[in-house]
Amino acid sequence: MQERLNFIIDGRRKLTGTVETACSKNGAVAMIAASLLNRGITTLTHVPKIEEVHRLIEVLRSIDVSVTWDNSTLTITPPTKPNLDAIDRTAAMKTRSILMFIGPLIHYFDSFNIPQSGGCTLGARSVRPHLTALEKFGVTIKTAPDTYQVSHKSLHPAEVILYESSDTATINALFAAAKIPGESVIKYASANYQVQEVCGFLRELGVSIEGIGTTTLTIHGLADIHKNVSYTIAEDPTDAMFFIAAAIVTKSSITITSIPIEFLEVELLILEQMGLTFLLENKHLSANGITKLVDIHLKPSELTAFPEKIHARPYPGLNIDNLPFFAIIGTVAKGTTFIHDWVYEKRAIYYTELDRLGAKTFLHDPHRISIEGLTHLKAAEVICPPALRPATIILVGMLGAEGRSVLRNVYSINRGYENIIARLQSLGAAIESGID
Repeated sequence: MQERLNFIIDGRRKLTGTVETACSKNGAVAMIAASLLNRGITTLTHVPKIEEVHRLIEVLRSIDVSVTWDNSTLTITPPTKPNLDAIDRTAAMKTRSILMFIGPLIHYFDSFNIPQSGGCTLGARSVRPHLTALEKFGVTIKTAPDTYQVSHKSLHPAEVILYESSDTATINALFAAAKIPGESVIKYASANYQVQEVCGFLRELGVSIEGIGTTTLTIHGLADIHKNVSYTIAEDPTDAMFFIAAAIVTKSSITITSIPIEFLEVELLILEQMGLTFLLENKHLSANGITKLVDIHLKPSELTAFPEKIHARPYPGLNIDNLPFFAIIGTVAKGTTFIHDWVYEKRAIYYTELDRLGAKTFLHDPHRISIEGLTHLKAAEVICPPALRPATIILVGMLGAEGRSVLRNVYSINRGYENIIARLQSLGAAIESGID
């Protein structure tokens, strides 16, 4: 029987001190997929050692890609041709990020199969945006019960219109266009942080891209990419948001350094309107030379519920991965917080797990939920939801709950957060791990 890792938390402890924002999960997995475009050696620095990254490395090694770790540096050397017959299906099916391998692999094979993706359980997460985008380049994708069957007779430049501003569909379209000579255009593209990172990396490889940070990207592809390149993964806005929420729920004064401010501005505006006191200073750039960073100093604050519904939008709106944190923040804000999680069918349902900590939630439908505050959170034993962000908000709630809580089977948290126990302990949290 496989061992399960649990977190044990003695809550209602004040947090103090400083924590540095970790580098991006979504940026890291996108760069790992992007490395397959390069016939040279790709060196990625500041790569988080998280379960999602480990699964992709297992997949790469299984198809004869050389991957080495040195602290937080990942060195990736592709073979002349990957061996997809030997692909680690178990690892591939544990991560939705495997979808982003399709774009690079079409440049190696006229026809191939890869396992269907897994990852968070959030309802019907359609892959249709990927299919319609890649079809424009001449690619046909058929879905079998457990595989994607991908084929093409020839690849050609294209104008792609995305009916959904999907981060990963935009990235797959970028991967396709990057090695097709000529000009391709992606319209209604996501401009989210991981997409901007991919664009920055592709430019390092010599691919010309116009419109980075906008919803229209123009790509001038190269027939061959063979370059030894080094790239540093940028900081993660959802990691910063986790610690912002933890400070709010525990009514603590902490400093979070190097938050990627352009991807947190709407979240901070809403929190400021709710009454959060904070100071931003020390503007600087990430090591990648692209991402703008600041330090944030947070003070204990009395919050009032935001008067409008809180909902995610494509960048530059509130980030879809940061939306769940407003559910736990709503428990400590006076009044009713109304959240519309319109993207995922099941995620708002997972928010009701906060009731186990004493929260007062009302689920209107699978997408809309109200949270009534103020709430005196209490300790509980909870099995971790099989989705990263809903799992982390329960952890945040347990940090603010009175008594000893147990969060069981925390694999979904470890998919996206590195050394979360040690980082919380450095701020004074009483948290430790245990194994069943």
